[in-house]
Amino acid sequence: MAALPDNVKSHAATVRVVVAPNAFKGSLTAAEAALAIARGLTIVDDAIEIVSLPIADGGDGTSAVLLAAGDGVIRETIVPDPLGRPVRASFGLLDAGRTAVLDVATASGIALLAPHEREPLSVSSRGTGKLLSLALDAGVETVILGVGGSATVDGGAGLLAALGVGLLDEAGTPIASGGAGLARLSRIDLSRVHPALARVKLRVACDVNSPLLGPHGAAVLFAPQKGATPDAVLELERNLAHFADVIEHTTQRDVRSLVSGGAAGGLAAGLFGVLGATLESGIDLVLESVGFERALLGADLVITGEGLLDRQSLRNKGPCGVARWAQQRGVPVMALVGGIADDVRLADFYEFAGIFSICRRPMSLEEAMQRCAELLESAAESLLRTVRHGQRR
Repeated sequence: MAALPDNVKSHAATVRVVVAPNAFKGSLTAAEAALAIARGLTIVDDAIEIVSLPIADGGDGTSAVLLAAGDGVIRETIVPDPLGRPVRASFGLLDAGRTAVLDVATASGIALLAPHEREPLSVSSRGTGKLLSLALDAGVETVILGVGGSATVDGGAGLLAALGVGLLDEAGTPIASGGAGLARLSRIDLSRVHPALARVKLRVACDVNSPLLGPHGAAVLFAPQKGATPDAVLELERNLAHFADVIEHTTQRDVRSLVSGGAAGGLAAGLFGVLGATLESGIDLVLESVGFERALLGADLVITGEGLLDRQSLRNKGPCGVARWAQQRGVPVMALVGGIADDVRLADFYEFAGIFSICRRPMSLEEAMQRCAELLESAAESLLRTVRHGQRR
């Protein structure tokens, strides 16, 4: 699908292109994808001005993008994975140690589990809570938590418990881990919560704007991707609704229709409802942090991309956020993606001047992922040649 931008400069003029891809999951980081696109562009014109600006949207790799843009430092540690096994995870420090950045995916990510291990009724976000607790111990003033890529649908219960929040049943006993444990929740005890949370600003970078409950919520829309059966989806929906009731009774915060409350299996709703965290659009937070608006000054074209473009991308995922920002400033945007889902219609993605799959022939997912850098480079070359040809005509 493509509609060629009519304001790209002619071949004789120097063209300024902002290259701002998301990661291609399982294949390339955002930085690696940006390098591949840049290589393809320079094959056509080695004098082209390229502004490389890898992005993230609150999902996997958000902390890496922010750390690279802000010259941060990484701290590594061992925390429990979603099944409680030890896993090496990390958080980063920016602004001379005043800001911590971390991803849910590094400790509680779906990529840490084999397909047969994915069971959102039992897996826990506790490892992310342990990681967050260590960041708080470092004396930070602000925490930015990217919540995409999670394996859990526990409303953040495991994370909250690791921070000292008491999630108790009628007998005063801590509830079991996972989304199933929420059914027995009777009250929330905040008397032993990590003391630093009283002064630290907690910013949650959400990769989707889905609510906690309903057809577009944490259980119905996303739990099947995390291994939930149809019966498990219904159970998770009931349990998250019950969690919302207990939260409102405890803190008077309504999380049922909260924008982005469904991110990371309801973890975003749990952090807002129990701890008063601020929920933010992950892509907007990142684009502001990396100086995307400044990069658009004098730009003729933006190229973005990710592994798969589908209707979930419309829920404020990375490339759509890039396109929205660029369109508001009159800069055309092209997307290079690993695949285009059947439900994608260009009319729904009106911010884009064009959307291209990097796969030029039928191939297996395994082959496409192995050759992603090569395919992305070739697609970027073809894109620029197409734009140049259209301008000459």
